[in-house]
Amino acid sequence: MKSLREQLWFEIPTRRGFVNITDTVEELVRKSGVREGLCLVNAMHISASVFINDNESGLLQDYEDWLEELAPHEPTGQYRHNRTGEDNADAHLKRQIMGREVVVAITEGKLDFGPWEQIFYGEFDGRRRKRVLVKIIGE
Repeated sequence: MKSLREQLWFEIPTRRGFVNITDTVEELVRKSGVREGLCLVNAMHISASVFINDNESGLLQDYEDWLEELAPHEPTGQYRHNRTGEDNADAHLKRQIMGREVVVAITEGKLDFGPWEQIFYGEFDGRRRKRVLVKIIGE
C-alpha cells in the first residue's frame, strides 16, 4: 500500500474566507502514485473547515451570509466562550456546521467527484497561520 501525508498552510488576511484547494489536492494525488484508494483532507484547527461544494461565487457568498445569520460574530458578548478573553465563539460554531474533513475516493488515479464538486478550505477566524492535513492511501 502507498501513502502520502502533506500539510497545506493558510494565512487568510481577513476574518473569514473560502479557498478552492481542489487543484492542490489533485496534484498531491498524482504525486502519491495511488491509482485506487482514498484521500482525506481535514482542517487541523477548530475554527476552520474543509468541505465539498460547487465553485460558484454566489453560493460562496450565500454561505457567508447564512453562516453569519446562524452564528453572528457580534455582539461578541453573547457567547460564553468569549468570556475567556477570546472573540471567536462564532468561528467554532461555523466550523461545526461546515465540518472538519472530507474523504474522496481515488479511482484510476483521480479524485472521484460528482458533477461540480470541488474541495474548499473555509476560514472563520483568520489572520493567523493554520494548516490542513492531506492523507492519501491506496494502491
